[in-house]
Amino acid sequence: MNKPKMILFDYGNTLLCEPMFNTLRGQEALTGYIKSNKNNLTPKQVNEFSEELYGKLSAVREMGFELHDWHFQRFLYEYLEIELSIPFTEAEKIFWDNTSTGALMPNVDKMLGYLSAKGIRSGVVSNITFSGAALAERINRLLPGNEFEFFIASSEYMFRKPNPMLFELALKKARLNAADVWFCGDTVKTDIEGSAAAGIFPVWYDDTAMENLWRMEIKEPVPDCEHLHIHDWDELIELLERLK
Repeated sequence: MNKPKMILFDYGNTLLCEPMFNTLRGQEALTGYIKSNKNNLTPKQVNEFSEELYGKLSAVREMGFELHDWHFQRFLYEYLEIELSIPFTEAEKIFWDNTSTGALMPNVDKMLGYLSAKGIRSGVVSNITFSGAALAERINRLLPGNEFEFFIASSEYMFRKPNPMLFELALKKARLNAADVWFCGDTVKTDIEGSAAAGIFPVWYDDTAMENLWRMEIKEPVPDCEHLHIHDWDELIELLERLK
């Protein structure tokens, strides 16, 4: 096992988590920015339709293609004949911040500080419908001083992990070969097996102590590829120390 020149990270339940995630709160927060509401719909009614619509579009994501929140919100509000007084860039942030303010995964700031001190580069590759700008803002707010060189949000690039092209894009941005890069994530199919298929060494970050609504519904299988399995970021630090 070679020491990496760069480590790429997933976002959700890897770097940050989103406790008490509730989309209704996001819709309620946007109520004050409604310019017109032809059908007098309540935030609850808007949220119920939004979830129904999102569910119908989930098949596209399962096929490996990504939605963008701005496109989704534009259709949602125009279809419901609701006009907002603010641009979607601002509405996106208000919605997400009120859905969940976000929180750090345990010891993630310590681990990133270690990488920085050791000269190991870092970046982010996330499957997410929110924009790359919103993703970067949230990570920078909660992890100030991070040295991520880029933030790849699938919403900006059409494809979702495990499509190898998203990982290959990250390698091109980093100007590194796959053999020099590791990828850390919490999801077996998209993060671990996906990065391995692109030739990147995967690290399965499996913190079972943290709230993860997705895992409450689906039990993760064991990755069908060579990988490192850790449960805390301190374990990654210890491993990298041994590779000195």
